[in-house]
Amino acid sequence: MHYNFTGKNMNLTDGLKDKTIGKLKRIEKLFPENAEANITFTTIKHLTKMEVSIQLHKRILRAEVSNADVGVCLDSIVDILEKQTIKYKTRLRARSRRNAATREEINYIDEHAEDMETNGEIVINRTKKFALKPMDAHEAVMEMELLGHSFFMFNNTATDEINVVYKRNDGEYGLIEPIY
Repeated sequence: MHYNFTGKNMNLTDGLKDKTIGKLKRIEKLFPENAEANITFTTIKHLTKMEVSIQLHKRILRAEVSNADVGVCLDSIVDILEKQTIKYKTRLRARSRRNAATREEINYIDEHAEDMETNGEIVINRTKKFALKPMDAHEAVMEMELLGHSFFMFNNTATDEINVVYKRNDGEYGLIEPIY
C-alpha cells in the first residue's frame, strides 16, 4: 500500500507518519498491493481530525475521526476501515454470484477469505415495534434528543405520512419524507 500524508494546521513528524503506517499495517492485508491511502491530519482548536481515504478499483473507502488524542483517532480509523472493507468485500462476493459485472471488481481485490464472514447475508439481530405518535417534525426532533437516538420515526401531522428525522454529522437535522 502507498501512503500520502497531508497536514493542515500542523506539522507531520516522521514519528507520527511511522505510527500511522504501523497501525494501518493491521488492515493492509485486506487491500491490493497497489492501493493508495490518502491520510489527512487537521488540527482544529484542541482536536485532531484524521481522515483516511483508500482508493479501490471502483470504490473509495473513507473514515473520519476527531479526538484530542491522536492515538484514539488512529485506533478508531483502523476499526472503521476494517469493518467497511469486510462489509464491502462480503457484499461484492454475494453480488458477484448474481452479476457478471461485479466479478471483475471482486477479482481485482485481493481476497482474504479467513478475514471475511462466511456468507454474504446481512443479519438483523434485533427487531423493535412501537406505536407511531402523531406529531410535527420539531416535536419529533425534541423526542429524538430526549431518547438520545440519532433518528426517530413518527407520523407527521402536517402530511399524515410516516417520516423520519435524523441528526446529521454536521450537528444539524434532516427529515426523510416518502414518495409514493
